[in-house]
Amino acid sequence: MRRLISITLACFVTAACASTEIVSVSDVEWKQLNPARGDKSPLAGTLWGDRKGNEATGFLAKFVDGFSSPPHIHNATYRAVVISGGIHNDDPDATHMWMPTGSFWTQPKGEIHITAASGETNIALVEIDKGPYLVLPTAEAFDSGERPINVDASNIVWIDSPGMSASNGPKIAYLWGKLIEGQSNGSFIKLPAGFNGKLHSQGSYFRAVIIEGQVEYLGTKNKTLDPGSYFGSKGKTVHPVLSKNAESIIYVRTDGKYKITQD
Repeated sequence: MRRLISITLACFVTAACASTEIVSVSDVEWKQLNPARGDKSPLAGTLWGDRKGNEATGFLAKFVDGFSSPPHIHNATYRAVVISGGIHNDDPDATHMWMPTGSFWTQPKGEIHITAASGETNIALVEIDKGPYLVLPTAEAFDSGERPINVDASNIVWIDSPGMSASNGPKIAYLWGKLIEGQSNGSFIKLPAGFNGKLHSQGSYFRAVIIEGQVEYLGTKNKTLDPGSYFGSKGKTVHPVLSKNAESIIYVRTDGKYKITQD
């Protein structure tokens, strides 16, 4: 079972301080993503939520080198970020276009597609707004009105984090939704090597997954987080982080604004 570490943190002015849960990628429990395929199934490791339940969920999907799924659909739209390896996700007849680490894609519910992987270690973050997450046959395909998005890491648009130095400061890339109170949204944060600062969450929840690099979470007990690791909280919370020996990229899902400050 995945191990959660709860750390009490400094807070904004509220009645009580919030707590953060941390899931290190080394503690993730891997299970078959599609048990009906047996040992041909990719593996899945839950970070938050329950993909078999009704709530919003984030999980890691792990694929062996050369994996290619049969054409299929899902009952729920998902968003995904490549953490390692190369991932292809498109129509069954599309030419393979391998998305590297830091790429982002969406897969609309009801649309026929395949997923393939190429690399020694192939892992992606997958998130849904509402479960359950099911793999269904193409005979049940339907048009939800949504359209897929595939964004290679080289096409991610980075901007300076508001209020920070533009020379070598943190960068942000807005992926989906709007950073307004009460609306879910997703973005990347890029922290330069050696950055020591805080992520100030102002929404009702904050979920962050390390995509690239290595981040030290500076709580009452420091925790080193490798790609695929997760930290999250409810309510207004301050997350102290250190980007260790190289540049780090963090995927953030929240339902409000957040800001980055440097110590």
